[in-house]
Amino acid sequence: MIARLAATVLALALAALPLAAEEKVVAGLSQNSISITAQFTGSDILIYGAVKRESPIPDGPPLDVIVTLQGPSAPVTVRRKSRVGGVWVNTDSVRVDLAPSYYSVATSAPLGRILTQTEDLRHRVSVPLAIRSVGAPSQIVDAPAFSDALIRLRMRDGLYSVDENSVDVVQQTLFRADFDLPANLTEGNYTVRILLLRDRKVLDEQTEVIRVSKVGLERWLYATSRNEPALYGLLALAIAVFAGWAAAAVFRFVRT
Repeated sequence: MIARLAATVLALALAALPLAAEEKVVAGLSQNSISITAQFTGSDILIYGAVKRESPIPDGPPLDVIVTLQGPSAPVTVRRKSRVGGVWVNTDSVRVDLAPSYYSVATSAPLGRILTQTEDLRHRVSVPLAIRSVGAPSQIVDAPAFSDALIRLRMRDGLYSVDENSVDVVQQTLFRADFDLPANLTEGNYTVRILLLRDRKVLDEQTEVIRVSKVGLERWLYATSRNEPALYGLLALAIAVFAGWAAAAVFRFVRT
């Protein structure tokens, strides 16, 4: 009798637990590494995948997909210029604790329509939430304006973007997203996140990593500038002297 009662209580407890997600994302990348050379002009990344189910497609709102691609994060100092005595000078500055060097969001529908603010706060999907700014000097009364300025400048340079309605979802099962990466990429690991949503809630999430690195001569110059700055300076000086001598020689040859 006691065993039967215990089994009944256990069954009721298990029934009260939340069900595991019935829809899982399975995704892949067209490439998981990017090499930066002297001829590097950018790269295209294809992110594709499917939804794994063990039951039929649920009724109700359709499935949506959000894909984010984020580069290495680092602190950034944002300065504001003001006109003082007829001259534009830096008057205020705020140090943003962490800001991605690159951040792009691709969605299957308008972001505000498929993602609630609560879910956005939880998963930090939108561009403003990808930036971490803890505090600002006490004399700065409009600290959020500095983060907004950073976003605006990096969007202008093609480093931040939100591309709505760009993720193709076929029959609520297959999806693909294309990212056009610029030439001015920062070296490091780039994190890809794929989020499945239904009824404005995140059902599942998968993370992949793309390695971006300099190779060849660019890698050697970069490492030399960091590890042996004196040698790098002498090398730069020698190249400048040689370039000046070569230009003078060509000019004399043209005159004769």
